[in-house]
Amino acid sequence: MGIKDGAVEVRAQGWRTLAALHGLIEAELERSLQSVAGLSVVEYTVLEALSRQDGWHMRMQQLARASALSASATTRLVNRLEDRGLLTRILCADDRRGIYTELTPSGITLLEEARPSHDETLERALADAQQVPELAPLVQALPTLHAAT
Repeated sequence: MGIKDGAVEVRAQGWRTLAALHGLIEAELERSLQSVAGLSVVEYTVLEALSRQDGWHMRMQQLARASALSASATTRLVNRLEDRGLLTRILCADDRRGIYTELTPSGITLLEEARPSHDETLERALADAQQVPELAPLVQALPTLHAAT
């Protein structure tokens, strides 16, 4: 194995570690959010992303980036959340082709109900991951990632 091959393996191992941590956390969050609020992780992510916006709305493409979904998957997700009365779509006043997605009062309420469970579950999952030798360095690095952005 050459130096280049070794560097590739280090990156691949880093990716596998990141994927393992993500999978562990996502599974715990999924269980918690489903039981408390009937939300999936990605549904919670969309509601939470919308709640952080000035005016409580985002364009569909922004929402797709925030939720790490394709445009078509975002549209399907927005349709489901709109059918549940958690968000609504409005036309952009400046650009009639533009559509904003906005939280409804019911969406805000459900998000506020789900947030404590989400945060407690995330904290617990990270603490559990901290006990796994392969995951501990990544968990320890997480606080520095936010500071770097």
